[in-house]
Amino acid sequence: MMTNVTKIQQLDLNLLKVFESIYHKQNMSRAAEVLHITPSAVSHALKRLRECLGDPLFQRSNNRMLPTPACQRMAPQIIDNLTRLRQILQHWGEFQPCSSQHHFRLGIHYALEPSILPRLAKKLAEFAPNTTFASVKVDRENLTRELGAGHIDMAFDVALPIKPPVLHTKLIDDEFCVLMRKGHPLEDNLTRQTYFDANHIGVSNRPSGAGAEDILFQQQGFSRHINIRCQNYHAAKAMLIESDFLLTVPYILGKELMGDMGQVDGLSQIPMPVRLTNIETHLYWHKNTEHDEALSWFRQILVSLF
Repeated sequence: MMTNVTKIQQLDLNLLKVFESIYHKQNMSRAAEVLHITPSAVSHALKRLRECLGDPLFQRSNNRMLPTPACQRMAPQIIDNLTRLRQILQHWGEFQPCSSQHHFRLGIHYALEPSILPRLAKKLAEFAPNTTFASVKVDRENLTRELGAGHIDMAFDVALPIKPPVLHTKLIDDEFCVLMRKGHPLEDNLTRQTYFDANHIGVSNRPSGAGAEDILFQQQGFSRHINIRCQNYHAAKAMLIESDFLLTVPYILGKELMGDMGQVDGLSQIPMPVRLTNIETHLYWHKNTEHDEALSWFRQILVSLF
């Protein structure tokens, strides 16, 4: 006898429950009792399974049904997978952080990675050690589509004019500050006038257009002179140390660039001499994932970081 591939693809999985019961009970009648069906139904199911798998599976010896060599070899794997399938179905929709192997996808601007990802990794290592996550670039124009398609589970970004089906909550309400090299002539003399007279470094990964702080300045009728525009805050930080440029950043980002000890790498962090509207950072997710246990848990973890 040979295995019938077509029949295996069409296999009634209920036959595997009969197989499991016969293997454990080694008796057709007792298997029928466990399954709450007739011995005739057990016999019929075994016949169909034999035809499908191309093996007798069990041979009668007195009152016992003993597994064939092939059956003895394959049965533990089949029964183990049946057990695992039952466990999965019993916990359908449940999320158990300590054992989950879920992979989370977080949309986040690269500038926020240093201040968020290390703390997130520490939280996951503590509460969900087998989970993994990926940080991916946020595409603001396609944020609704990216969240709806499941390409990302949720995203960090500044406050955006966005509506349902995307939901959001504010996580950070941050002031701006100014970074400059230690010993800079304006370190103890940064006023509105000296700020706008100075030369500045702007940071944006877009090819053109005003940065967030410049949009806020324009709303108040101010403008500043951007001498250098780069894509990376760490590149801007390196240029600050060797120049008299100024770099305007949200306070949390400035603290991250300064380092944990403060004023390391030869930098000073100075309060803004001009009142700017605080910059908000929000967490965004799609309403379709609002009640998903895994993503709800992950969302709570992210909120707890702040």
